Amino acid sequence: MVYKFVVLSDEDEAFMREFEFLDSQTLLDFHNLIQEELEFDKSQMASFFMAADNWEKEEEFTLFDMGTGSSTMEDAVLEDIIFHKNQKLMYVFDFFNDRSLFIEYTGEADEINGREYPVCSNSSGLPPKQVVFGSSSKKIYRNIIVSDDDDDDDDDMDGLFLDDDDMLPDFGNDEPLIDDED
Repeated sequence: MVYKFVVLSDEDEAFMREFEFLDSQTLLDFHNLIQEELEFDKSQMASFFMAADNWEKEEEFTLFDMGTGSSTMEDAVLEDIIFHKNQKLMYVFDFFNDRSLFIEYTGEADEINGREYPVCSNSSGLPPKQVVFGSSSKKIYRNIIVSDDDDDDDDDMDGLFLDDDDMLPDFGNDEPLIDDED
């Protein structure tokens, strides 16, 4: 039996992938296909999570045994973890910024002779970047209020930053920080 899934991103509405897997394949096969299809760096960590209908994370499936009691992707056979249509999974691919792909099981189909599985059967939009640096700073500074006043309030900022010509003060301590006597 072939299991069909749709993969979406909350970062770009145009992004969508449809994947097909044999029911005997694993979440590790799913991980490898995502990595290949989206051209992600395979050295980065990732996990699948079973998800509730509201996309709340539930059971985790890791790349390898983390010793925390979680299951591994290699041990998670699709026919053993997929129980109903519209079942949800999350694929966390950027742990530092808590970014995920949203996966939904859309149904079953008969295996097509000559087709190799797993396969990406439909693709649209550009994938999200795997790693985003500084994304948290964008969120922090997004709400800064800029005044339209003509008053020059920059005087309050004088002295906070060094100019290119400024030197750090010499504190007169030329002694080494490490004692070489052993």
